Amino acid sequence: MSANTLTGLIPVIYRALDVISAEAVGYAPAVSRDARASRVALGQTVTVNRTPTISAVDIVPAMTVTEAAGIVMDPVNMTITKSRAVKLPWRGEETLSLDPPGIGQQSILDDEVLQAMRTLRNEIDVDLAVEIKDTASRASGVAGTTPFNNKIDESADSRKIMIDNGAPLTDLQMVIDSTAGAQIRKNTQLTKANEAGTTETLRSGTLLDLNGFAIRESAGVQETTKGTGTSYTSDASGYAIGETDITLITGADTIVTGDAVTFAGDTNKYIVTTGLAAPGVLTIAAPGLRIALPTSAVALTVGATGVQNSFFSRSAVILLNRLPALVGGQDLAVDRMTVTDPRNGLVFEVALYLGYKMVQWEIATAWGVKNIKPEHTGTLLG
Repeated sequence: MSANTLTGLIPVIYRALDVISAEAVGYAPAVSRDARASRVALGQTVTVNRTPTISAVDIVPAMTVTEAAGIVMDPVNMTITKSRAVKLPWRGEETLSLDPPGIGQQSILDDEVLQAMRTLRNEIDVDLAVEIKDTASRASGVAGTTPFNNKIDESADSRKIMIDNGAPLTDLQMVIDSTAGAQIRKNTQLTKANEAGTTETLRSGTLLDLNGFAIRESAGVQETTKGTGTSYTSDASGYAIGETDITLITGADTIVTGDAVTFAGDTNKYIVTTGLAAPGVLTIAAPGLRIALPTSAVALTVGATGVQNSFFSRSAVILLNRLPALVGGQDLAVDRMTVTDPRNGLVFEVALYLGYKMVQWEIATAWGVKNIKPEHTGTLLG
């Protein structure tokens, strides 16, 4: 059975998109999106290119052109990890009971489609937040203290991490929770027109760019509980700048993925990508240590529990978004259409299935997320 266009539902779908676009979903519009209306299977691998560092060479004058060494590309494989749908069943009796003088099926269906898209978009946003939290390079800010309290220093400190890590500075993003957003809106240097150069924050609550970061809010920002690890120290091997695997001795209990840890004598806050529950090898995110550890035991401290806002270069984080797989391009749906959110490019499939004295609407999408450049991502503690 060939698929038709859901022409009768188009107004409902786009009314839903207009409303849902106003939700606090900050990660999806901030990352690089590879969103297409093509179909993929759950677990399917998609290759994304990642350009490696290219070394310079000495210029040696000659009457012939010397062939340069080839560049070995560094592709990253991503996986479609989720294929999800929200189902909206309607029985014949339910439809009839809502006919005038009732509230009407159309009004309820509008709300159901809205909530279905909201559910899927929020899931995508949370997945992006978790991915960045667990793989970011380093952290700025103070855990347990909401950033931007009458100052904007945290954006400058976050930019320093991006500069030190060599991230491109042309499309920086910062995603914060609503508490940090409220602190920005209370900041007098951003609400006074003579200081901010605009009344947008004061009048409409617009979050202005800070130190090159486009500021966005998201309900998906993670609040995590730190590991319980105590009394850990590095071994006496010594570790150079750039090392990511550090052997810990002594100590007890857990250091978990996403923890921000520091070493004595080094103020940098490193994000843990592979934790431990007993002495062993701890892995921190690239680009690794900023200050070398000496050939002696150095005490490690696990940061406090708190909110983990995010900052990153857009190109560092990829969101793959496709339509769920179909056998031979069709199934039992009698109608289906693809809709694209005009504000963030996410694609959804809306399908109608006929049953015995009932119908079922389905809103579906598939996705995968990956931080392909940890060096260009960071965590703003709060």
